Amino acid sequence: MTIGKQRMLQVNNLSTEDLYETIPSPPDEIPLWATNEGKAWHRLSEFEILARAEEITGLSLELMFEALPSGVWGIHLVKGKRGRIYINSILPLIWRRFALFHEAYHLLNHKKGARFWTHTFESMESFENRADSFAWAALWPEWSEGDYSDWA
Repeated sequence: MTIGKQRMLQVNNLSTEDLYETIPSPPDEIPLWATNEGKAWHRLSEFEILARAEEITGLSLELMFEALPSGVWGIHLVKGKRGRIYINSILPLIWRRFALFHEAYHLLNHKKGARFWTHTFESMESFENRADSFAWAALWPEWSEGDYSDWA
């Protein structure tokens, strides 16, 4: 799934300067449920994120950084007991981590996939907003302390 469809403005077609203008602003408030769930994911390495997600989901996961279609920050695919998360390689490091947490949330909580969720009473916007809220909560210490700010 893409992150916040309204915010995804043709990322791959932008210059680096323009890219920073499409980056989402932090939320005014992170929901308590997301704060509580995100704490266990603070400052984990990519390997640790995948290991924790594998433990919870029972999937064998792989992380790939690829040039993705315009506007796509990340996607995940699952087939059987294997899963793969693709993150757009054009994103700056902190936003790659945001996309990884976002996709991990979908793997952890939306196991039946987008097709199932589009046929429920929960809107796709809610589906994506919850993943964004979790990503913000998991990333918050890195964001608020300015980690990677010098990695332009």
